[in-house]
Amino acid sequence: MDQMRFDRAQKRVKKISGFYKHLIVYLIINAAHITMKAVNPDKGEEFFTFSTFSLAFFWGIGLLMHALSTFGPGAVLGSDWEERKIREIMDREKRQGKKWE
Repeated sequence: MDQMRFDRAQKRVKKISGFYKHLIVYLIINAAHITMKAVNPDKGEEFFTFSTFSLAFFWGIGLLMHALSTFGPGAVLGSDWEERKIREIMDREKRQGKKWE
């Protein structure tokens, strides 16, 4: 059981790390994109238009989904949902005569 907890914790840390890497890339790329639009605008183009911020907007939606998948499952299923589900499946298979060894 301790190994399962360790594996789950390790998986969670990897998900959190992946989210923060995604966030850093999002911030760097969008800052560069918006800076380029501000410094070197296309001829006749205004800065405060949807096209200037569309990359950040749509990528932001993806980033929000990533955040929800990383930090949100506990809010929906409960923090011990995986452990309860594992026990339920093991108990069901034990009653049916299957062995885990």
